[in-house]
Amino acid sequence: MSRRLKTAAGLGLTAIMLFPVYWMINVSFTRDTDMRASPPHVFPFDPTLEGYRAVLDQQLPYLGTSLLVGLGTVLLTVVLSAPAGYSLAKLRPRGGGALSFVLLIAQMIPGIIMAMGFYAIYLKAGVLNSTAGLILADSTIAVPFGVLIFTAFMSGIPDELTAAATVDGAGPLRTFWSVVLPVSRNAVVTVSLFAFLWAWSDFVFATTLDGGGDHQPITLGIYRYIGNNNQQWNAIMATAVIASIPATLLLILAQRYVAAGVTAGAVKD
Repeated sequence: MSRRLKTAAGLGLTAIMLFPVYWMINVSFTRDTDMRASPPHVFPFDPTLEGYRAVLDQQLPYLGTSLLVGLGTVLLTVVLSAPAGYSLAKLRPRGGGALSFVLLIAQMIPGIIMAMGFYAIYLKAGVLNSTAGLILADSTIAVPFGVLIFTAFMSGIPDELTAAATVDGAGPLRTFWSVVLPVSRNAVVTVSLFAFLWAWSDFVFATTLDGGGDHQPITLGIYRYIGNNNQQWNAIMATAVIASIPATLLLILAQRYVAAGVTAGAVKD
């Protein structure tokens, strides 16, 4: 197959995969009266911002909650997984291999099973429908992944670097904070990005643990908006567009660090 044919095939498949995204944006600018046109308009010839005005009037609290939950999940995930990854990679505690295997198995547990377990615990503890409870639940998905990424990345850091810090009188904690963590920027960005995306797009934990709270994430906001306004598709799609912007920007800005962080430890000298 020639290079031009491969390129054309790649562009065609990309266009097919991205068409739902384009249609979401198109509908968000389309007037309600024009949506009933047959055939439907491929381009919004008479665009409107009514959907986006509705989002700003009704969905901002949901977006704020999702941002808070996402940032809280990132902070808790990095605080827990970075020291754990350092311990497994450099301190090599007894049973570290078994712990890594357990973390791998933990990622295979279905989210709905974990949600039901959290529901029973939160009900007894009285922390249902709270932002802090949602942050903790979302972190349980991200922390095992974060530990594995940090372990793989930090294993590639030369032992001579940590040995030099030890010679200079630095203990394990100082070595981690002053030497290992600064050179693990790619891993930090990778783990932070995936933790944020998981928290931002979470629906299972949100609807189970925070379905009746005063502060609900954007996934529940969209869900309830569809149920209450199933005829205002431009507003629904505008909500989806705005909810997609943070994740899209983060992926664009962090893709270089993510590529380096995910492949860390895959190649050994």
